Amino acid sequence: MWPVRRAVGEVLLALVLAVSTAGIESLGDGGPVRSAAVGLAAGLLSPLRRVLPLTVLLAAVVCSAPLDGLAPLVPVAAWSAGRRSTGPGRAVGTFTSAVALGLGLDAFKDSPGLSLSSMVFFTMWLLITIVVPGIVGGYWYQRDALADLLEQYRVQILRERAMVAEQARLRERQRIAQDMHDSLGHQLALISVHTGALEVDRELTGRRRETVAVLREASVTAMHELREVVGLLREGTEPADGAGPGAPAAVSRTRRGVAGVEGLAEASRAAGAAVTLRHTGERRPLPPAADHTAYRVVQEGLTNAHKHAPGAPVAIELRYEPDSLVVEVANGPGPVPAGGGRPEVVSGGQGLTGLGERARLVGGMIHTGPRPDGGFRLAGVLPYTVSESDPAGPSPLREARETRRSPTTFVGPAGDFGEQTRAGSSGEGDPVIDWNDLPKELSKAMSKRSKGCGIAALIILVLVIAAGVGGYFLLKEGDKAMIEPKKYDAIKVGSTEEEVRKQLPQGDTFLTKGLDEGAPPIPAGASCLSLTSTEMGSSWDKSPVFRFCFKDGRLIEKKSFEVKS
Repeated sequence: MWPVRRAVGEVLLALVLAVSTAGIESLGDGGPVRSAAVGLAAGLLSPLRRVLPLTVLLAAVVCSAPLDGLAPLVPVAAWSAGRRSTGPGRAVGTFTSAVALGLGLDAFKDSPGLSLSSMVFFTMWLLITIVVPGIVGGYWYQRDALADLLEQYRVQILRERAMVAEQARLRERQRIAQDMHDSLGHQLALISVHTGALEVDRELTGRRRETVAVLREASVTAMHELREVVGLLREGTEPADGAGPGAPAAVSRTRRGVAGVEGLAEASRAAGAAVTLRHTGERRPLPPAADHTAYRVVQEGLTNAHKHAPGAPVAIELRYEPDSLVVEVANGPGPVPAGGGRPEVVSGGQGLTGLGERARLVGGMIHTGPRPDGGFRLAGVLPYTVSESDPAGPSPLREARETRRSPTTFVGPAGDFGEQTRAGSSGEGDPVIDWNDLPKELSKAMSKRSKGCGIAALIILVLVIAAGVGGYFLLKEGDKAMIEPKKYDAIKVGSTEEEVRKQLPQGDTFLTKGLDEGAPPIPAGASCLSLTSTEMGSSWDKSPVFRFCFKDGRLIEKKSFEVKS
């Protein structure tokens, strides 16, 4: 089935060919019925050329000999035949047969007045109307085929580059996971062992024992989270339940989302902090990513309060607004130690930055700033619906990993060919495409196209030379058939035939054929010479003719008239 655009184009082309062929045929001797039949035949053969291009070409060449109106169909059929010729041998054979067939039919049709000049002219006409459209059509087909092959090769290159980039990212994740496991894992294990030993020490009081228990629980939880992150970095996928290897179910349930905020508050209270938690509004569920971000906002707020304002009261509020959840952590100013200063706190300054990135990924925002009483306030606004930037609601760990991923020179599959080349040819590595190592299919197609272009260029050169030769012969034939009006006026009736013929061209050329059709009657017993004028006729379909009639060795009549071209 043809697409709509092609079907409409074929219908329009068929109509144009039908009207043009009928009009050309009507200019000849054919009547209206014949002209209509020729137009209908051209309109029917036009779409058929896509199915049987070679057959339609030969049929058009054969029928255009007796029917001049079918001449416009010949180059159209030659174009289609050139596009659909499967091999050079078949194409050469087809077009050679078409040219030879057309030349033979024209020679048979014009055999009484056939000359070398007319043969050259007919050959040139057939080459221009058959061979040139066929070459252009074949070139266009090879261009489209090579473009399709290049597109397939481009997609393959992009796919391979995407795979290489993914492998590089996997290796980098594995390296990071190994570093985290070797460094942080060792330190957390030491903390867990020492706090466990302190917890069973008989010399500790009850209050200190509770503090050590909180530290041990925090170190164990940190170990579980570290294992989860390491597992994600190594495998590249997140467990379905969100828990890492070896993490207890209770930890997975309480450490994630708004439901884990109460546990954070309890842990801070157990450590001696004055923490209050308040819920306002009707509780509504959040997407997994936003739910986890709310947990991280509270966790970051408590961490900063413990580090920068130890001993200060902390207020946590979860406020359910109509369109979003507002999570707020506010602490008052911390008590000043008796020594007049506070211990130095080690902080990387990345917590709030990463928190803002998390909030943006889910379509929310983070606000931080000092309070009028000298404290600090951290608030997050998180929507209830998933943002367009994260329609699938990816996990928070994946979001953080994608956000903090360093730029890479690899371009994704959606990138274009130029970006691939620029990205891979920075001077330090090889370009994306090595044109000396193309696939066999692409090399074969390019070689075939190069040969086809060479053959086409050679044929076009031959045609140009032949056109020059044909133009020269046509000028020579014109000298044999044409005179100027002033020379016609200078010749007088009654002059001797020998004297007149010396002033006139010979007239033995195909250009004078048919000049006697529709001419005035020839005088009895006279022989006449008909020539064409160098000037145009009174209309585009008429040609002026000068006729000289001789009898008994003298010019007895000269006439000027017009005949149909």
